[in-house]
Formats: sequence, C-alpha cells, structure tokens
Amino acid sequence: MKNSIKREIKNGRVFRETGCFEQASVYMAGERIVERAEYLASPLPQETVDARGLYVIPGLTDIHLHGCMGSDCCDGTEEAFRTIAAYELSQGVTAVTPATMTMPEEVLAGICRTVRDFSYEEGADICGLYLEGPFISEKKKGAQNGSYIRRADAAMFARLQEAAGGKIRTVAVAPETEGAMEFIRAFRGKLNISLAHTDADYDTAREALACGAAELTHLYNAMPPLAHRAPGPIGAGADDERCMAELICDGVHVHPAMVRTAFRLFGDDRIILISDSMRAAGMEDGEYELGGQKVFVRGNLAVLEDGTIAGSVTSLLNCMRKAVKEMRIPLASAVKCAAVNPARAVGILGDYGTLAPGKYANVLLLDEELELKAVYHRGRILE
Repeated sequence: MKNSIKREIKNGRVFRETGCFEQASVYMAGERIVERAEYLASPLPQETVDARGLYVIPGLTDIHLHGCMGSDCCDGTEEAFRTIAAYELSQGVTAVTPATMTMPEEVLAGICRTVRDFSYEEGADICGLYLEGPFISEKKKGAQNGSYIRRADAAMFARLQEAAGGKIRTVAVAPETEGAMEFIRAFRGKLNISLAHTDADYDTAREALACGAAELTHLYNAMPPLAHRAPGPIGAGADDERCMAELICDGVHVHPAMVRTAFRLFGDDRIILISDSMRAAGMEDGEYELGGQKVFVRGNLAVLEDGTIAGSVTSLLNCMRKAVKEMRIPLASAVKCAAVNPARAVGILGDYGTLAPGKYANVLLLDEELELKAVYHRGRILE
C-alpha cells in the first residue's frame, strides 16, 4: 500500500552522514525523504512530529544476521523471511541481507529462489543474501557444519546467483583454500567478497584484498588473532584502506577493549556493526538449531554442544546501544557503523543508510537512553 502522507520531523537532533548531529528537520513525502521546498509543494496531507529531546537517525541496516523469533534464513520459506523481516523492523532495522550457513547446494538454491521475488511491506526490506559458506576453512569453521564445506567454486556460485536473480550481495571466502584467489578475481567488483572462517596469514589475506576482497567477516572471530609477528587477516585488513570489518558488539563475541581497538585500527568509516543473530533472538532460553546443529541458549550466550559460540541472540540496535553505553564508542560513530557503512558495503546506499533527500524515508527516533520511540519505514510509522 503506497504511503500517502507527508511529514516533518522537527526539533530533533538529526544525524548527518558526515558523522555529527545537528538540530534540524527531516521532511518526508510519500516513501522518500525530500528537500523542504519539495515538501512544501507536495499536495499530500501534512503531519508534524515534534522530536524535541530525541535523536533522529536513519533506519539501521543489518547485512549479517541468520534469524530471529524462531525462524532462520536457512529455513528457506517465505514464512521464515516474513518473521525475520517483521521482527527486524520492530527493532529499528529497516533493511537486511540475511545470511545462509554452510549447507548443500540444493538447500542454498532453495533459499535463493525464495528470496528472488520475496516482498513483504510489513517488515524490513530484504535487500539480498549473504552467503556465509560453504567456501571456508575447516580449521576455522566455528559454528558452521564442516560436512558441507567445499572449495571455492565459481560455477556453483554462478548457479546460486542465477537462482537468486542476482540478489546475493556478499559471499564469504577463506582465501587460503583451494581455488579461493581465482574465485575472488572472477567476481571482483561484481559483489561484496568478505574474508571469513579463515586461517590465512597476513600475506595471503593481503593478496586476497588486492585481488578484490573488501571485507572481514565478524572481525576477530573465526580467524587468527592479531599478533605482533603474525598480524594475520586483521593486520592485513587494517593496512588496506578499502577493507571494511564487521563487528559484533553483543558483549559476548568481542571484549569491549578489542572493540575500541578495532575502531582505532579501522576508523568509523570502515567498521560495520552486525548482529549475527540466530533464530533464538527475541526468544526464551532453550535449545535451538543453526545450520543443522544443536544450539543451547542461556541469557545472551548461544553455544554448540562443544561450547563453540554460535551467533548472537540480540538485535543490531541492541549492539549499537551496547557499543555506546558500555564500550565507550561515540554515538555518531556507532550510528555510522550501523546505518551508513553497511548500506555502502552491499551497494544499497543510494536508497538506504542516511537521511539525505531521495533516500527511502526510513527514520528512527531514539531517546537519551537510546531506546526506540518510533520507527518510520518508507514514510509509514510502525504501529
């Protein structure tokens, strides 16, 4: 249903793409943000929202999540994607690229076919897929199912991308594995290639970045640590000004001191906050499933039977809030990393990620404690 109202959100502290807040108004007409002149000229019915005392920020973009509310991307059904989209929107996330797990090709193809024509107005926009596996390292598989790991296969990926109608936006690759460099070269500039679940050393990671990779998947996790004689993928990524780094700020995956270190190494132009949430997000403690493996959830910790951490059970907004309130990351930096940078990484910044005129009218209002007070999705308020 097309939005048929115009709104001025006034008196709020508005986030600017440059990384600051200023007292200003945001104007919406229909589903887009517009300039004031266009707003005044629009014949649509008018509504004014007083955001005094509130932060006005763009809707968040989570480019790496697996599921929530009992549903998972790998369920591969429209019902699962509707559940994910609805929950994410309720949490202030207006655009997502759900992540698959390491699964057989036929399962991945089914997920791709579902996403190809998926649309759901009542939830966050599903802007594509994140293929996390199967082109990863057995040694650093983490919570991925090692039974389905395979060499980087350009022909297989091309089949999946065709099934998805071109909607795979990110693919994870361990660059030290067989065929990985050739794969990265083959798809350079055609999608976002992220180094992930890898045991690569510094030189191998540097070569992969030079070949066309441009991201590190969940920084610090499922990769060698940063060491003074063996800087590994982290050092390689920090040295390459094109490389972005995903970061999970749930308080479980990464120590707050290392979150701050990541911001010093990469800067807030190159950090992407992600949730990496699994189907237990939004649910009670208990036993769940991830990629065909049992996961046990207690509080904010989700683990496999062997104790391996298995994704998060929180939302991107909660991660952003924790980064600010508990990890001492400046609010403007955290917003940039949860809204602007992820949209840029997956090629959707033209429509998402900022409050600039021409973008979708995806707007969040937050109070001083960064609690969500209102969500506008394509100009419509979430009731």
